[in-house]
Amino acid sequence: MATMDGVVFLGNRRLEQREFPVPEPGYGQVVVRMKASSLCGSDLRAIYRTSDWGTGPEAYQGVIGGHEPCGIIERVGTDVRRFREGDRVIIYHIAGCGVCHDCRGGWMISCSRPERAAYGWQRDGGHAEFLLAEERTLVALPDELTYLDGAMVACGIGTAYAACLRAEVSGRDTVLITGLGPVGMGMALLCQAIGARVIGVEAVSERLAQARKLGITDVVSPTDANALEALRAMTHGNGFGVAIDCSGNADARHMCLDLAREWGRVVFVGEGGTVSFAPSPLLIHKQLSLYGSWVCSVPQMEDLTELFVRWNLHPDKLVTHRFPLERAKEAYELFDSGKTGKVAITWPS
Repeated sequence: MATMDGVVFLGNRRLEQREFPVPEPGYGQVVVRMKASSLCGSDLRAIYRTSDWGTGPEAYQGVIGGHEPCGIIERVGTDVRRFREGDRVIIYHIAGCGVCHDCRGGWMISCSRPERAAYGWQRDGGHAEFLLAEERTLVALPDELTYLDGAMVACGIGTAYAACLRAEVSGRDTVLITGLGPVGMGMALLCQAIGARVIGVEAVSERLAQARKLGITDVVSPTDANALEALRAMTHGNGFGVAIDCSGNADARHMCLDLAREWGRVVFVGEGGTVSFAPSPLLIHKQLSLYGSWVCSVPQMEDLTELFVRWNLHPDKLVTHRFPLERAKEAYELFDSGKTGKVAITWPS
């Protein structure tokens, strides 16, 4: 039996490589040879760092990690209808039941049936040479995009795009983005491509530098003594039509509500943390719309790949470090520092 190495998380900032059999495709399944598998902040927060994964169906199940996979189809199983061997594909990272209302709308992230399983959490993910995928989770990767572009779409940039849609970002808007990690930076690139003016807030100096390098020139550190006043001045005192938090930080979430203009739209994307605010002055009296946005749908991923081709925009520019699979430990340690852009595991093309 052919075998492959795969990365398994152990908790407490530990992982190891184990030997697994190369999967065989079944009904409606394909085997994808991995070309890129990027690291996600949710893996750091909920799997890599923690010592308690819980026991429920949402808990990490000790499988091969990685939920931002992209590659090329190696083999197809029976009744695979659309995709063929040799097709370049992105894998939407949740395999839902396929028949509930959410799944039928492409929102497998919201599937509540017990058979729902996320790649890299409850079923084997992309940190191995091959991945067994359900055809319903595949999104075609256009030839114009790289495998790393596709891995970014699989979760982080797809998440950013869904939030842009929730906020109805347009060229009329000045957008505040708090937290310029990989999702926040992806949000900034998308908003700029849509035509909006973007102003970012980030405390980590390395990420501030990366933002400026990527063309996000209006950036402010929240540690500056007059940060709020400076941000208000950038809108001539009018406030932001759209404010999106990608940090999960309570102060940043409050800042979005505080700096949004009347009738503005605020979106919370960053996971974890808490926030406390006075609803009357910050939300009700300002007539704000406050949204929570969680990942994206399969159709949104398909639309996003089309837009990237049209815009000639490559989200792989957000990747600052690439590692082979055998250096996954080093990759996660570096990403955990919070001072990088996107970090990815890649294979030769």
